[in-house]
Amino acid sequence: MDHQRQRSLSTSGESLYAVLGVDKNATTEDIKKCYRKLALKFHPDKNPDNPEAADKFKEINNAHSILVDATKKNIYDKYGSLGLYVAEQFGEENVNTYFVLSSWWAKVSL
Repeated sequence: MDHQRQRSLSTSGESLYAVLGVDKNATTEDIKKCYRKLALKFHPDKNPDNPEAADKFKEINNAHSILVDATKKNIYDKYGSLGLYVAEQFGEENVNTYFVLSSWWAKVSL
């Protein structure tokens, strides 16, 4: 994986929660409720002259789609956006293996 790309990805797993304004311990119902409220507020049809609202709307939709999917949420909580990127590249079932091998390889190559 390109090191520049890897550095730009978060491993903290906090920012998607901040986008929706929910706590990391929020229930799926809380996440959905906050999503609906924000989606209405930033919907492009309600903000036709505000391109920033359209960008915010996309960001809100992305956060919601990840946090309501139990598998993706678990990967995100454990490995952040880097974990989601790995899942996208190698499959969700291979994320743990990737990080185990990466940490092992980093120790061996130092």
